[in-house]
Amino acid sequence: MGIRASGCATVVTSQKVRDGLDEEYDRWQEKVNRAVRDFDGFEGTETYPPGSGGEQEWVVVFRFARTDQLTAWLNSTARRELLAEGRALLDGTPTQEVLAGGHIDDPDHVEGVTAFISHDVRPGRDEDFEQWQEKVLREQEKFPGFMGTEFFRPVEGIQDHWVVVFRYDTPEHLDAWLDSGRREHLLKEGRDYFASYDVRKVGTAFGGWFRFGAGEEEKVPPNWKQAMTVVLALYPTVMVLNLTVGHEFALLGVPGYLGLFFGNVLSVSILSWLLMPLVNRVLAFWLRPGRTRTVRVDVAGAALVALCWALTVLVFALTTG
Repeated sequence: MGIRASGCATVVTSQKVRDGLDEEYDRWQEKVNRAVRDFDGFEGTETYPPGSGGEQEWVVVFRFARTDQLTAWLNSTARRELLAEGRALLDGTPTQEVLAGGHIDDPDHVEGVTAFISHDVRPGRDEDFEQWQEKVLREQEKFPGFMGTEFFRPVEGIQDHWVVVFRYDTPEHLDAWLDSGRREHLLKEGRDYFASYDVRKVGTAFGGWFRFGAGEEEKVPPNWKQAMTVVLALYPTVMVLNLTVGHEFALLGVPGYLGLFFGNVLSVSILSWLLMPLVNRVLAFWLRPGRTRTVRVDVAGAALVALCWALTVLVFALTTG
């Protein structure tokens, strides 16, 4: 576990959104994301909707090159005005953890689930808290799926609490540690060193065919939507290839195993560089996690894809006899 004094600066904000206002919140958050891009040192932002577990909070991560540049954003008039504008959308006061120094991985390149734990350390117990945290790390490393941790000191003038960030490969492995008897015993011991703590979890899982935006806001739809969309593009691709290239291969006497290989190469290439980007744009209202918030939108999108399935099957039934 390293304690860093320099490097990038990251702020992780968590907030609960009032019932029925998810779409309004999403539009407001996009407005915030546009505003922060104009500030010096801004490197990227990620937005994570509430997961399928018990957490009902939105988590937003902003990264800056230096702490002073992050501070300029946090103390800016533009941010204060945006927070005032969005206050009616939020249930309670947002929380934030500032991580100065260290290295927070780009989620496009890391799989797993991350937890942010902030501690309100008692006065004069900083050294004891650090030694206790080292003890916690030694126990964490014994649990399946542990992928690493970072330790962040308070940031003068911005934040008084200490933050620990750690990652596991799956939500199940993270929960196994968080709910373990060993951690509970350590928390009882640590009460001598900190007055309170707060846990925030951020899940990350990214696919190759489902990328949106220019980079910092890329997210991936649920698996069932991915499956429906891939079938929508894959079926006509395979049918057309079988009727054209496959037929030519047969006339040329190409062996079946080679024909199948070349057919797969062509179908995957067509999907990756032609059809899937097109389908993603057309169905963005349904696929994009940052926009799909209601059952009505989910059902409408699924019905549209199912209708396209039926029309595609009908077209090939009529044209191929």
